[in-house]
Amino acid sequence: MLKEFKEFAMKGNLIDMAVGFVMGGAFATVVTAFIQGLFLPVLAPVMGGIDFANLKVTMQEAVLNADGTVAKEAAVADLGGFITALISFLIVAFVMFMLIKGMNKMKKAEAAAPPPPPPRQEVLLEEIRNLLAKQS
Repeated sequence: MLKEFKEFAMKGNLIDMAVGFVMGGAFATVVTAFIQGLFLPVLAPVMGGIDFANLKVTMQEAVLNADGTVAKEAAVADLGGFITALISFLIVAFVMFMLIKGMNKMKKAEAAAPPPPPPRQEVLLEEIRNLLAKQS
């Protein structure tokens, strides 16, 4: 059983997939840093000063006790986090699309396999037909 597991774990496809996951995670981290550190701060002045990273909508205010402690937390929708994640997803999806498109373009079209030869009986019948056509 250990031998089978070792063969499975050392197959090229599994290792390639593991490398792909690691590279994808690193790329996603870079994209997230780009979105939060560069893209959104540049976009904020263009959008009239809206800071997407801190954009939240309070659905229900917090309920306070008489002594000022919180009895019930506020219901808050974090739209900024969703928008940031959506932009990150779109960038990652676009880059992956471009990579796959480029890889497909680089692949050479596989040569079409030649059709199998006709059965010997058909070849002989065609030869007989051609000989009879020449004689008449």
